[in-house]
Formats: sequence, C-alpha cells, structure tokens
Amino acid sequence: MSEKRVLSGMRPTGPLHLGHLHGVLSNWLKLQEEYRCFYFVADWHALTTEYENPRRIPEFSRLLLLEWLSVGLDPERSVLFVQSAIKEHAELYLLFAMFTPVSWLERNPTYKDMIKELKQKDLATYGFLGYPVLQAADILIYKAHKVPVGVDQLPHLELTREIARRFNYLYGDEVFPLPEPLLAEVAKIPGLDGRKMSKSFGNAIFLSDDEETIRKKIATMVTDVNRPRKSDPGDPENRCVAFQLIKLYFSPEEQKEIIAGCKEARLGCVECKRKLADRIIEALKPLWERRRELEEKPTLFEEIVAEGNEKARAFARQNLELAKEALFGTRWF
Repeated sequence: MSEKRVLSGMRPTGPLHLGHLHGVLSNWLKLQEEYRCFYFVADWHALTTEYENPRRIPEFSRLLLLEWLSVGLDPERSVLFVQSAIKEHAELYLLFAMFTPVSWLERNPTYKDMIKELKQKDLATYGFLGYPVLQAADILIYKAHKVPVGVDQLPHLELTREIARRFNYLYGDEVFPLPEPLLAEVAKIPGLDGRKMSKSFGNAIFLSDDEETIRKKIATMVTDVNRPRKSDPGDPENRCVAFQLIKLYFSPEEQKEIIAGCKEARLGCVECKRKLADRIIEALKPLWERRRELEEKPTLFEEIVAEGNEKARAFARQNLELAKEALFGTRWF
C-alpha cells in the first residue's frame, strides 16, 4: 500500500442510496487498495445546514458507519472515524480562521449556489460561511496527499491549497503538503423519476430497502414514454431511464440482448424491470448480511468505531502539534 494518504468524508443526513454506492463508495473501495485512506463522518459539517434540527445527527452518523462497513470498507485498511470525536479538527480550524481572508470565503461558488438553492433555510451564519476553513482543517490535519472530488468541488480543494500555502508562507515552514484532487469518473445515477437520485426528491432506492420495497420502487421507474404497449418497439439507450441502471447491473452481452428484445418488441418494460429488481436485490444481499451481523454485535461495532477514532486522533494530534510549533516557534501546551 502507498504511503500517500487520501481523505474524504460524508455528511450524515440520512440513509445511503444507490447513487452513493456507485457514485462515491465504489471509488472509496478501490482507493483503499492503493492508499492509506481516512474516511470520516462529517457531523460538524451537517450542523451548517441542520443546526435547527440536530437531534438526528448522531443516529444518522451511526447509520452511515454501518453502511460503510456493510459495503466493504475495511477498518484494517481504512481509518473510519467521526469528525466530532477528533477535537484537533476544531483547534486547527480556529488557527486557520485567524488568517483566512473573508473575501476568499465569499467568492466560493458553492456558498453562493447553496444560498440560492436552500432559500427555506437561514444560512446567513458564521458557520456556513466558514465551513470551507473547517474542510481545510479536516484535510490538512492528516496531511492528505489526495482528495477524491468531483469537478464541482475543485474550488473547495483549491481554497484548502491556498490556506496551506498561506500557513507555510507566514510561518516559514513547509508544514502542510498541498493536497491534489483525485478526479474519478462518477457514475450518474438516475432516480425513479429520471432526475438525479436524491433523498430530497423522494426518488431514491436506499441500500437499506428490503426486497419488497425495491421491487415496488423499480416497478414505478420511468421507462420509454414513447412505448405505451409491449408490442411497440422501444429505444432503451436513448429514451429509457431504467436502462441507466441496467448498464450497472448487467454485462455488455446481457445489455445487447435487452436492447434487441426492447427494439424488436419482444421484451416488455414490466418484465425488464422485474429482471432489474432481481439483479439489484442480488447485488445488495451481501451488504444486508454484513449489516445484520454488525447490528447483532453492537459491541464489535462500537469497538471498530472507537479504534478508528483513536487512530485518527493520534495522527491528528501529532500534526496539530507540529503546526502549533511552526506557528508559535516552540512546543506549546
């Protein structure tokens, strides 16, 4: 395994769905084969938008860790931890906040976009404006070399790099490496209605859904709207939302058969979606089994989380002390 470190996290806002599995977690699983990975539950970040209703954050944090372990993240190869358990994040965040220009935060495009999108929430808070500084502390306290991001998140990472540069320049030491983006091809997973799969849209298939729920949901999924009857030829590659999921769960040869059956009006949408539901359920069964085993052994689960927190804390404490020594010129209290 490479000595290079990777860091990423998720906000605990509810159960995970197929979009998370194929868009993020599948990439995390690959990364833990090559890098020293740190994956954290970003519960402090969840407070930036959910500060009025924070009581479910602990429940969602536990659920997030359960689902990470169920999909195959390995605590022997990846450090899995909870952000708020590592107080060093908050201290480094405070130190960074002392020299980060407000103008850097105000020009953050994501900040402006979320203010527009979440009009129902009062986001005119110090915490929301300053969350990229906390994000920088999350990354830099582990001296992460790589951060998996989508293209839309590059401005955030560049701000982290700017904060690292400014710290190194002001205090005359190359304390923090400049983290580089790991741009992965992210699968775009459509929801049941054709829009991006999302909890907020009510169109998601959750990893925790049971067989009956999945079958009912897939049965309602949009197919080829120009094919009202089975006897009508379809065009799955261009007009069928369900086919986007079929591409994830069927081999290229099987896809060719489905395409031919649809175009030749031999395979109906009802039967096709039944096959898709079968394949998704088959793929999720190992996840359900691993999760059931963890839920039946709560002590083991708590030990895994505690051990991950301790590993992260030891690493963070060491790097925070190095940062404080560079800042103050001596070992501090």
